[in-house]
Amino acid sequence: MDTEKENNVKHFLDLIQKSRKGKFKVYIGMSAGVGKTFRMLQEAHTLLRNGIDVKIGFIETHNRKETHDLLDGLPVIPKRSIFYKGKHLEEMDVQAIINLRPEVVIVDELAHTNIEGSKNGKRWQDVMDIIDAGINVISAVNIQHIESLNDDVREITGIEVQERVPDSVLKAADEVVNIDLTADELIARLKEGKIYTAEKIASALNNFFQAEHILQLRELALKEVASQVERKVETEVTGLRNFKKERFMACISSNHKTAKTVIRKTARLANYYHSKWYVLYVELPKENSHNIQLDKQRHLINNFKLATELGAEIIRVQHSRVATAITEQAEARRITTICIGKPHLTLLKVILSTNIFKALLNKLSSNDIDLILLS
Repeated sequence: MDTEKENNVKHFLDLIQKSRKGKFKVYIGMSAGVGKTFRMLQEAHTLLRNGIDVKIGFIETHNRKETHDLLDGLPVIPKRSIFYKGKHLEEMDVQAIINLRPEVVIVDELAHTNIEGSKNGKRWQDVMDIIDAGINVISAVNIQHIESLNDDVREITGIEVQERVPDSVLKAADEVVNIDLTADELIARLKEGKIYTAEKIASALNNFFQAEHILQLRELALKEVASQVERKVETEVTGLRNFKKERFMACISSNHKTAKTVIRKTARLANYYHSKWYVLYVELPKENSHNIQLDKQRHLINNFKLATELGAEIIRVQHSRVATAITEQAEARRITTICIGKPHLTLLKVILSTNIFKALLNKLSSNDIDLILLS
């Protein structure tokens, strides 16, 4: 009974805390130049005309005239000046925003990395602080900066995107709006000089702004927004029956070279189903802290960190039989779907090398647990 009372109190406190937070709206696009910043500034003017106290916290016009012109008439909060490596640089002044407490603040470039020495390493963390202070935020991000899509973007464009935003940030948004253009429209804007300066156009057309790249990135953006809308319907629209509560578990090993891919793909599945998920690492006797190689230990720690950032709960168990450990954890955590790598990956080889792989499949089947082999 005491536990039930404590849960009720915690739930009520959570409701109070949530009501104190600001609302969060994110404009998302398939690439630079689709018009996210332009749309945010248009919205700022509309809010201002309707008597809303809106201010510009940080905006990046990239010297695009039509975008820069929209800044006229909008109150801008001065940036914070920082002396770094012999240069004067500017960052968004988070404390000034919180002190001024506007009803709405516009914050561009959500994936931006702050200058060393800033309170937070990333701008999305600044945004979370502003929202926690009860201020509503409108921001923007490109689809290639979403953490769990990092591998997909690299496969499409050949580019490793370094500045990334955890999926949990989009999940925290009250509204996600896609700014959509066709590939032809975006390429036309590029050729007209509306995205980059003249000397950069040819290089952009031969690299990131190829039509096939744009189409695939556009698909990713549309799917992401559709997923966000579906999640919102499931959680907020009353009278609808909830889907079966999925619970995913990604299984990795110390030798799992593509563990990041398995983690990111499982995160995508979990986000789609708005479900809890786990990452399981089974430590074999030969892999204890005294025997495991330092490089493997480092990769393992980095994978745990990535999984935590994407919202997973880490399970680390010691066991001599991987398949048995997976079965035990799946039953204990009421897992509905287990995700592992394809046969060429080390983890599945470990499982296949045991005599109980068939027993594992039978056990999973009898418990209605799905097994997904991820490429």
